[in-house]
Amino acid sequence: MIDLSGKVAVITGAASGIGLSGVEVFVEAGAKVVAGDIQTEKGQALQARFGADKVIYRDCDVLKPEQIKALIQQAEDSFGGLDVLWNNAGSGGTPGGVEELDLDGFDHTMALLLKSVFAGTHYAVPLMKKRGGGSVINTSSISAVCAGYAPLVYSVAKKGVAHFSKVSAAELSKYKIRVNAILPGFIATSIFGASLGLSTTQADQMAEMVAQNGNEMQPIGRSGKGTDIASMAAFLASDAASFITGGEFVVDGGMTVGPQHAWDERAAGPLLDALGISPEQAEQMAAAMRPAQS
Repeated sequence: MIDLSGKVAVITGAASGIGLSGVEVFVEAGAKVVAGDIQTEKGQALQARFGADKVIYRDCDVLKPEQIKALIQQAEDSFGGLDVLWNNAGSGGTPGGVEELDLDGFDHTMALLLKSVFAGTHYAVPLMKKRGGGSVINTSSISAVCAGYAPLVYSVAKKGVAHFSKVSAAELSKYKIRVNAILPGFIATSIFGASLGLSTTQADQMAEMVAQNGNEMQPIGRSGKGTDIASMAAFLASDAASFITGGEFVVDGGMTVGPQHAWDERAAGPLLDALGISPEQAEQMAAAMRPAQS
């Protein structure tokens, strides 16, 4: 089991989804957590659930750098310092392609998903230097490495998050501050419903639908869970990962190993696609030819 005893962590987007799983996993591993989110009611319930000696909730809109700064300072004020920052908050961003997307939508999504990661890291460094080092973890996405998984600007921002993690890892290594990115795949959270403009309750219900219907989308045979990502984050936060920095860790149930036909025998490959026939039709043709060859 990962040991985070004695560590103080800040997690953004902590009231639901991956961030909520992060709080649960980190606390179980022994960390004290400052949780930031814009979902006040859920955040306060989270603090009440664990107690203020383990979890402090504070409203934090990551579009407002001053609130990020205050959230990070809360770690020192409440728990005496900062060892781990998980820049996790985000949403699906503004939809639209190159022609449709307006510049304001582009700027909004980049601020939400990329500028906030820079701001969090910027404000965390002085506190981590006081502790003699630390771990910064940034939530990227498999859309950073493959097209077709998310809207254009979301994908571009998440690519920026991954590369920022690598570049800042090099710069901050002299302070023994490690920086790594996690690239989640298809994780059943409320982000999908929220991106469609649904209410919090409706978005949570959609997350349950995603969990039920997403099993066939990846080789591992099930939808991703928040704990899958949180467990990787806890490892990267721990001393067990003290030799790891500048990494991009894909946690996607195998979605990016290759096209579906590489791991699902029911899916057509490029040859069958080119011929315009299904795997079932191909099998029927093969069966029809076998007697003639015997």
